[in-house]
Amino acid sequence: MLQIEGWKRVLIWALVALGLMLALPNGFYTRVEQHNDAVQAIELGADTAENQALRALWPDWMPSSLVNLGLDLRGGAHLLAEVQVEDVYASRMEASWPEIRDLLRQERSTIGTIRLQPSEPDELRIRIGEPAGMPRALERVRSLARPVQTLTGVGANDIVVSSDGADVIVVTLSEEERLASDERTVQQSLEIVRRRIDEVGTREPTIQRQGTQRILIQVPGIGSAAELKEIIGTTAQLTFNPVVNRTTDENATPGIGNKLVPSLDEPGTFYVIESAPVVTGEDLVDAQPAFDQNGSPAVNFRFNTSGARRFGDYTADNIGSPFAIVLDDEVVSAPVIQSHIPGGSGIITGNFNVEESTNLAVLLRAGALPAELTFLEERTIGPELGQDSIDAGKIATMVAFAAVLVFMALSYGLFGLFANVALIVNIGLIFGLLSMIGATLTLPGIAGIVLTVGMAVDANVLIFERIREELKSARGPARAIELGYEKALSAILDANITTFITAVILFAMGSGPVRGFAITLGLGILTSVFTAIFVTRLLIVMWFERRRPKTIEV
Repeated sequence: MLQIEGWKRVLIWALVALGLMLALPNGFYTRVEQHNDAVQAIELGADTAENQALRALWPDWMPSSLVNLGLDLRGGAHLLAEVQVEDVYASRMEASWPEIRDLLRQERSTIGTIRLQPSEPDELRIRIGEPAGMPRALERVRSLARPVQTLTGVGANDIVVSSDGADVIVVTLSEEERLASDERTVQQSLEIVRRRIDEVGTREPTIQRQGTQRILIQVPGIGSAAELKEIIGTTAQLTFNPVVNRTTDENATPGIGNKLVPSLDEPGTFYVIESAPVVTGEDLVDAQPAFDQNGSPAVNFRFNTSGARRFGDYTADNIGSPFAIVLDDEVVSAPVIQSHIPGGSGIITGNFNVEESTNLAVLLRAGALPAELTFLEERTIGPELGQDSIDAGKIATMVAFAAVLVFMALSYGLFGLFANVALIVNIGLIFGLLSMIGATLTLPGIAGIVLTVGMAVDANVLIFERIREELKSARGPARAIELGYEKALSAILDANITTFITAVILFAMGSGPVRGFAITLGLGILTSVFTAIFVTRLLIVMWFERRRPKTIEV
């Protein structure tokens, strides 16, 4: 018999109502977006009258998740950056010099004096005073080698130690370590770029690796590519370096192993500092804006365990000596160490205002880029282009939608109208699911929805044609409808399962716009099958129970 149990009816209408309620905020996009921004600002402490007014634009008890608009719809910035992985080789060599120096000092009786020689950025050249001690010096430096921690580098060490002539030791990174370092550098840069962009609260950025050394960055809603470059290009490299001396001579010769850097808040003042830092920003675990004892803006920082130990050991051994806090090759401050600082925390003071201290804390928390980013491609996509895309997408969807509605009504009469109601519900369910998962809608995504509109009626066409065939067999209308749904089910499932598999493959293998198309296509298949098999059938059953027709026209 043509019937549907009561609990199934309740469940079907409940799912429809839930989907349409989740989709509802997209009909009031600007209002809900302002409400969401105000709620976020209030949670961060900006509980102003303006934010309260914006929050009141949308009820708190209503769903407020929106379908995020992609770069081609909302406008924004597109960057393609290349990571200069070679920069890391030089910093690795520079950081290893103090350890090598301290180790060789223990062998002075054998190898004599130790002098760092001018070297290429990716190597260290060390001259010893006693050539006869070269074998012992090589043995000691090679003891610092560590295994490369990658599958491709199994059995290899991270450094190669050799001699150049009778009295010069040459230390370089091994080829296996360079490959491993390149991979780590790109992955770290990718994560830091993502964290920096997330810190400023942009919506649904696309940040992904492209090739071996490149990173693709697309951020909807941001003003320009220059603004995006400013966010991610600021290095915020924080180091803590021993001070050799202070000078006003900007042409002073720092000497090998040292460098000359200017003071941030004392114009005309320069510091000669040791190039190898005691602690770097990589050891930071937290940085927060604060105020110093004089009420001036400052930044509190805290190191991890290893950084805290090195920081504590150095302060214990160098009480009374100045210690430079260096940010991007500028000395922020150079306080004198008054006592042992064992806790691994401190404060950066300087000529900051509140906004500058807050931005500095954000950059320090996000971490320092391990290598320079070179921007190979940059584009600013204006919102006018995005609005054109939205308008074009709306027109395409409305034309497709209207054509399908007219076709179904003319072809199948009352049953076609039922299918049209289910089609409207289907569109609402798609946007409800997109809102629920926080998906980003792009122009290819709109193409997926337009395609879904056309495909959504396929199942109904199969069912209605099958009902026509059953009516020709002189069966009653109730039995014809029941058999029509039963016999069309396998064809509907086969067709949609194969298309859904295609959508899954597109999502797994594709990226960016291809994935956007795959998501809307896949969700559209699920909702169209649901509306055809359950919603349309429930509408027909409810009509049939009310009218009890002797004959039907399909």
